[in-house]
Amino acid sequence: MTANKHAFKAEVNKILDLMIHSLYSHKEIFLRELISNASDAIDKARYESLTNSALAEGGEAWKIQLVPDKAAGTLTIRDNGIGMTRDEAVEALGTIAHSGTKEFMKLLEAREVKDNPELIGQFGVGFYSAFMVADKVSVLTRKAGAAEDQAVLWESDADGTYSIDEATKPAKGTDVVLHLKEDDKNYLEEWELRKIVKQYSDFIEYPVVMNVTRDKPDPDDKDKTISETKEETFNSQKAIWLKDKSEITPEEYNEFYKHISHDFTDPAKVIHYRAEGTTEFSALLYLPKTRPFDIFYQDYKIGPALYVRRVQIMDHCEAMLPTYLRFVKGVVESSDLPLNVSREILQDNRTVAVIKKNLTKKVLDTLGEMKKEEPEAYNTFYAEFGRILKEGIHHDWERREAIADLLLFESTKTEGGKRTTLAEYVERMQPDQKEIYYMTGSDRASAEASPYLEVFKEKGLEVLIMTDDIDDIIISGLGSYKEKEFQSAIKGDLDLGDGKKDEKKKEFGDLLELMKEELKEQVSDVRISGRLKDSAVCLVAGEHDLDPKMVKMFQAMGQEMPKGQRILEVNPDHALIARMKELFAAEKENAQLKEYVGLLYDQALLLEGEAPRNPVSFAKVLSKLMADGVKLG
Repeated sequence: MTANKHAFKAEVNKILDLMIHSLYSHKEIFLRELISNASDAIDKARYESLTNSALAEGGEAWKIQLVPDKAAGTLTIRDNGIGMTRDEAVEALGTIAHSGTKEFMKLLEAREVKDNPELIGQFGVGFYSAFMVADKVSVLTRKAGAAEDQAVLWESDADGTYSIDEATKPAKGTDVVLHLKEDDKNYLEEWELRKIVKQYSDFIEYPVVMNVTRDKPDPDDKDKTISETKEETFNSQKAIWLKDKSEITPEEYNEFYKHISHDFTDPAKVIHYRAEGTTEFSALLYLPKTRPFDIFYQDYKIGPALYVRRVQIMDHCEAMLPTYLRFVKGVVESSDLPLNVSREILQDNRTVAVIKKNLTKKVLDTLGEMKKEEPEAYNTFYAEFGRILKEGIHHDWERREAIADLLLFESTKTEGGKRTTLAEYVERMQPDQKEIYYMTGSDRASAEASPYLEVFKEKGLEVLIMTDDIDDIIISGLGSYKEKEFQSAIKGDLDLGDGKKDEKKKEFGDLLELMKEELKEQVSDVRISGRLKDSAVCLVAGEHDLDPKMVKMFQAMGQEMPKGQRILEVNPDHALIARMKELFAAEKENAQLKEYVGLLYDQALLLEGEAPRNPVSFAKVLSKLMADGVKLG
């Protein structure tokens, strides 16, 4: 029967191009990825066979075999796992189902993945790494429990197409056959395969085996040797999380992290401990150094792998950790949970709740120790994961103060690129200062140039500069720290001036009313400012309103926001405001006054990075006033 040809999806072709031409310095990872896939397939078969013994098909020991054939120039990676149906083979081998594929493609085109090969595993495309060393790949697979003649043969030589046809396979599972390129025949050598397995796959739970031939003395003739072939296991198969910490080297910890995370870099921190008491469990958790590319995508896998009595139940158990710690990788093993536990049961399980509470505390405590004892390493970690950690203020009310202690911010008193803690800020507060001042913005430079900070600079008051898009919501949710309330520099009615706001309000009251009437469609109020020193005006939000940055973020996400009206604050000590007051006293209906009011509002928009309401009209009026000034001169 002639095999059916199918075209790869466009993104698969791009990934194949990456594998073949860009990652040539990391070729050996193909074996790690294929062994990892084989291990996952056995995990599934082992778990499903707990409730359906027919899937075990006679109870053959679970294992992954490496079969080099020097005569044929092929290397086979064989497992006796769950196998695939035809539809599953097409889905797994011919397409990529991942929400971040478009972004990944941009990285491929920019060749940024060349130095970040960990993205291969993170995006679930490890199978395609086979084409780094093979000019043709064949996959023979049969679903566990299916008849021998219901197997599938998938083949491709990376020309943009693949074939898929019916086949026969006596044993369940999958054979991935690599037809090696001439330059990559070294992967048929025992020593090379043994080295790669030891480096990348030593902690795979199932034996990675290969038939090895050795010469030994002939028992019948001592002057002769005979060949003997035996199956040897290349990996240790030790559940590293169940071993004592004293028995594990830093290198072993790091390699296991790379195995479970598909990361090429060492972790920032290892957390390994065993809880004893009413609820007993073992946990081996890792804090990564670099943020996974897809961590903000909705389908990002959260939580450590869950084992029950050495059987992997879930590869990602989201019930074990809160979402704001989703960057944590690792393994948890419990003997108190049933083998047939489901995600639904986990949600309300008391044992799981106790484990989650313990793990969360342990991670936060570790971060606290890291911040105190390794400040540089913590700063590097925080630059990658601080935004995610902040989410805990919003989602974990019970631990919000512990999380607040871990937050870092730039401020008007820190050097460029340096950060400070809330505790350090409070220590530096002026004796009569009652509030923690902060300002949100897109970056430090624009925040420091803002008119909102004028009075703070004059009085030497430190202001935290917050540049993450969620900062306003997070700080509003936190409310206070060490009994000090947070006060936004761009929201609310501040009075940091000379204490004469009430006097100024009376003095400029009529002018303020005129301005309020002229701008009634744009602002909710016009008032004397307690924050301006050099600028004439600025726009501020109400105490409990979202700041403009948050409004823009929600609008960009397609959410409709209520049409909030801002407040225009006026600096009574500015020469322009004083001149307007004179004009108003001389002629209340002076047309020039109204032009000034409109210009001031547009100027306030410009100061916060917005365009004037009508740029053409704004330019005309400004030009006219400038021309009048020249004539007067």
